[in-house]
Amino acid sequence: MKELNLFTSESVSCGHPDKLCDQISDAILDACLAQDKNSRVACEVYATTNLIIIGGEITTNAKINYEEIAREVIKDIGYDDVEKGLDYKTCEIKVLVKSQSPDIAQGVNRSDDNSVLGAGDQGIMFGYATNETEAYMPLAIFLAHRLVELATELRKQGKFKWARPDMKSQVTINYTDINNPKIHTILMSVQHDPDYKEDEFKKFIKEEIMNKVVEKYGFNFDYICLINPTGRFVIGGPEGDVGLTGRKIIVDTYGGSAKHGGGAFSGKDYTKVDRSAAYALRYIAKNVVASGLADRCEIQIAYAIGKCEPISICIDTFGTNHIDEDIILKAIKDNFDLTPAGIIKKLDLTTPRYYKLASFGHFGRLDLDLPWERLDCVDILKTYLK
Repeated sequence: MKELNLFTSESVSCGHPDKLCDQISDAILDACLAQDKNSRVACEVYATTNLIIIGGEITTNAKINYEEIAREVIKDIGYDDVEKGLDYKTCEIKVLVKSQSPDIAQGVNRSDDNSVLGAGDQGIMFGYATNETEAYMPLAIFLAHRLVELATELRKQGKFKWARPDMKSQVTINYTDINNPKIHTILMSVQHDPDYKEDEFKKFIKEEIMNKVVEKYGFNFDYICLINPTGRFVIGGPEGDVGLTGRKIIVDTYGGSAKHGGGAFSGKDYTKVDRSAAYALRYIAKNVVASGLADRCEIQIAYAIGKCEPISICIDTFGTNHIDEDIILKAIKDNFDLTPAGIIKKLDLTTPRYYKLASFGHFGRLDLDLPWERLDCVDILKTYLK
């Protein structure tokens, strides 16, 4: 009997404690950039039962009310009662923010207008794209995001009875027939009120969330369905588990289908190459795949703190390339400026838009017009096919 070839990715909702922290961090970043485009932000948030701690290094001319921003995010997510794990009205908020280290600043800030910038840190970053979905994202993470996205939308609309903000999804794809992938298993864990009706609750999840996503993207309905496998999920949010900025790096990117350099995104301004370079590499990989140079493309880059040019770049197309990988690499080097200043300018990274990215993924977002998701380099890359 042939062994099944299965691959799984997960996603979490905006009410997951780690995602709550990511959203507060990015809302603070947006507020800083809205008033001061040259803000230097590295904002970390910790959440536990009815307590939020905001820390990190922030240097900005903006006047920021950190507590007010945090409460608005918590309210928007839907944590309005301490029984849910957090109450935006009564939770304690501690602000422990200091300025950016001058040792870092002297290596990064080469000019006042960002025209010359050194990398904000050393490190490695990856970008990835595949043609298996319309968003050029891996199938498992794409579907996992859509599940919690729809569930959250229905909850906020008041249509998802008994649901609370904390949710997780997991999708397993059967790749045994590589040309005909199927959904093997869908798992959802959804926080709920204590007085809920279990059968009705689970029926809604299966029929109005799981099946709706499966139907929309044209997949099989004979998948294994798992809903709240422990049997009960009342205690959730920051009461059920502490939250911390930057702990959902695989959820934020490619669901484990591609490598990850280890650096988180949320709460970091555009000079931090953990964020900006990862966005740039996603942009390049997506255009490479969309142009037909390869069906899958993963790109790695490395930087040294304070240096403008990357110290290395390499690609892997996993044998799906339609021209030699050396030519693809040359096309990348010929057409993309991977200095921090070049990335910032091309992808318009000084514009505050990061709060919306802090849940449901930073890539493959068909609901947002993101510069790093645009296919505006396809025509020039196609010239390398000749």
